[in-house]
Amino acid sequence: MIKNIVFDFGDIFINLDKKRFAEELQKLGVFQESEEMLPILHEYEKGLVSTKDFIIFFEGKLNIPSEKLIAAWNSILLDFPEKRLKFIQDLAESKKYRLFLLSNTNDLHISWIKNDWGMELFDAFKVCFEQFYLSHEVNFRKPNNNIYEFVLKSNNLIAEETLFIDDTKENTEAAKSLGIQVWHLIPGKDDVLELFTKNQL
Repeated sequence: MIKNIVFDFGDIFINLDKKRFAEELQKLGVFQESEEMLPILHEYEKGLVSTKDFIIFFEGKLNIPSEKLIAAWNSILLDFPEKRLKFIQDLAESKKYRLFLLSNTNDLHISWIKNDWGMELFDAFKVCFEQFYLSHEVNFRKPNNNIYEFVLKSNNLIAEETLFIDDTKENTEAAKSLGIQVWHLIPGKDDVLELFTKNQL
């Protein structure tokens, strides 16, 4: 029986444009999957590199002006459909499940979201969750097992009683290996609004 639901953020609640994101970065000479870039990207996502040092790295490495890097970096972020906010608010109000958010989110992205949404909307969303875990604040990132173990242990959750929802198969497979129930939500095909029609809860 599912008692806890852990949600990802991007492409679960806020829409993302990952293709455009990759294209905009590549225009600047930043290739996400390159052996040279992956370490700094992962370290930044885990909050182990400050935004200032992250920007300085690319200014020094590729001579990218900070404003161009930030614009390209935030190009992945799109809209937050109001129906999804209503959905999570209603679910939180029902008190049927313990709700958590677990996202690989960095400082630049969350700063953009707060500014674009406004703090009133951001807080209305955040308050729906018992805990709001962002990778750059907890210093772990998906799909490393330690981030799931951290969430389970910190909140006394039983893996088999916990459903984890994410749009990245690598992330759901990692959670599944720990005994967590998963829903690999496919953007464009699935929507978090279908939680109860596509899962046995």
